[in-house]
Amino acid sequence: MVRDVPKDTVIDDRYKVIERVGSGGMADVYCAEDLQLGRKVALKMLHRRFAEDREFVERFRREASSAASLQHPNVVGVFDRGEWDGTSYIAMEYLAGRTLKQLILEEAPLEPTRAIDLAQQILRAARFAHKRGVIHRDLKPHNVIVDDESRAKVTDFGIARAGASDMTQTGSIMGTAQYLSPEQAQGHAVTPQSDLYSIGICLYEMLTGRLPFDGESAVTIALKQVNEQALPPASFNPAVTPELEGVVLQALAKDPAQRFSDADAFIASLERAREHIVDNAPESLTAAFVPIDAAPPTGPIVVPVQDDSSARRWWLAVLVLVLVLAGAGAAYALTRPARHAVPNVTGKPVQAALAILQNAGFDPSVQRIASDSKKDTVVRQDPQPGSQAQDGDEVQLTVSDGPGNKPVPDVVGQSRSRAVKALTDAGFKVTEQRQNSDTVRSGRVISTTPGALTQAELGSKVIVLISSGREKAAVPDVVGQNETDARDTLESAGFQVSTKEQEDDTVDPGTVLAQTPAPATQAAKGSRVTLTVAKQPKQVTVPDVTGQAVDAAFNALADAGLVPQQVSKDVTVKGQDGVVLSQNPSGGGKADRGSRVVVTVGSYTAPPTTPTTPPATTPPPETTTTPPPVTVPPMTPPPVATTP
Repeated sequence: MVRDVPKDTVIDDRYKVIERVGSGGMADVYCAEDLQLGRKVALKMLHRRFAEDREFVERFRREASSAASLQHPNVVGVFDRGEWDGTSYIAMEYLAGRTLKQLILEEAPLEPTRAIDLAQQILRAARFAHKRGVIHRDLKPHNVIVDDESRAKVTDFGIARAGASDMTQTGSIMGTAQYLSPEQAQGHAVTPQSDLYSIGICLYEMLTGRLPFDGESAVTIALKQVNEQALPPASFNPAVTPELEGVVLQALAKDPAQRFSDADAFIASLERAREHIVDNAPESLTAAFVPIDAAPPTGPIVVPVQDDSSARRWWLAVLVLVLVLAGAGAAYALTRPARHAVPNVTGKPVQAALAILQNAGFDPSVQRIASDSKKDTVVRQDPQPGSQAQDGDEVQLTVSDGPGNKPVPDVVGQSRSRAVKALTDAGFKVTEQRQNSDTVRSGRVISTTPGALTQAELGSKVIVLISSGREKAAVPDVVGQNETDARDTLESAGFQVSTKEQEDDTVDPGTVLAQTPAPATQAAKGSRVTLTVAKQPKQVTVPDVTGQAVDAAFNALADAGLVPQQVSKDVTVKGQDGVVLSQNPSGGGKADRGSRVVVTVGSYTAPPTTPTTPPATTPPPETTTTPPPVTVPPMTPPPVATTP
């Protein structure tokens, strides 16, 4: 199943898809940006039909780990592997260039020396893998990337091996049958010689522009791989020398034992074939020349008078000598090596320089030195560019090995300015990136890539990851809420909460009066927000309740947080009954919350009655008697309430 991952999709929180670059039998390939390291990668995502096979996925993971260990100039590096959206993926080195298959379709047949150079690079990759127990099993031009400088890199080490059990299922060998060894086509054990056979097919295709075995179906092609002999490549390309043709046909031997013993033997045979091609390359055309007549004699001509036999022998000897010298001169002129200008390869990559000089008929050699120039770049050559040299002469190239390596300074935890200065002083270029961190203070270094104390080339780039501090968010507005609700709101937003109290009798106790930082301010998550919360004042204003009914007075005092205490006072005025006559403390003053207020309340008592004197009348005369004396007890006044 072919998936279509949209542009800008972020895979596994790290790889941002840029574009789709291709699709194969087992996976789709995308160009993506590694958001952590800021580099392009090739992201290979398995088709779902493989992702659903648990055994296949396990082999895929194991072999991907094995491929990641193959660090070689001719092997595409594997950086990472993981799972996303129900399938597995591998993040690999991204290379700008063409597949070898595209190059063949556009340019084949290739010049023999160029085909040899590409084949040797593929063989070096295979040799490196074979020595580490890894057999590719699916070497083909589609799995070789060639850049603009003719550098070849082999990809898909491990993935092909993970799918080896599927290679013989019906339809599964489509697209690769043309490059399978006979033993693979028959389902036999695979050895390093199987990879060498596949490389031989690739070399044949580069030299001729066609495959040695092709057909309408995978089965037809497999039968030809097992039973038929390849036509000699020289029958399609006369530029293929007998020595090179012999190398190709030996690589395509049906019996693995008759092929090359290993990649080294294959490389050595190709090198000998290259040398023979270079040694027998057509020389530059020699300009035609006209024989030069001898200058006429300037002195008197002496003619011998006598026909002396010894004289005749002397002249004959001179004539023979002249003829011999003339013949030798002509032979030298015709056979001496051609001389022509040495190409200018200073500043070019070493591989390109070698190819240019070899194609021009020279024998280049390489001497490496430490230099500030880019690694693998020619910094000078001897003879100098443009000077005349003979075919086959040595041209010595001095190639930069780079400025050398140095451990990356450990700047983790340092301030940005100090870290940048330390890395720059150590000879590295610095690229800064920023990232939020809950543990590293803002402006401090979180990490470097390459890591601290890692050996890195001087002048190379070191990525410094600098903390932007904790992630920031807007502080919620909680003024007017009660303390519990305000605390819940702030903690849910990622903030810590502390409180302080302030006396306020205008709002309910526990109400948030203010907050710091202010609402909507951007603050780091995890930072503290301080709330000012209302509390009841310690002292309250004593209400003036004099003249109020006792019930209303008691309610007013209780509402103010005071405790009323009643003292009664007898009054003779009926309107003062149940009315507060006085209070202590008096109204308008301050008193501690919960303290007592004594209120004096009138208690009505009716006054005593006085006897009424009847109207005067003329009493009848009677006898006047003197009544006995009456004793009147003294009157005790009623108790009066005092203010404590």
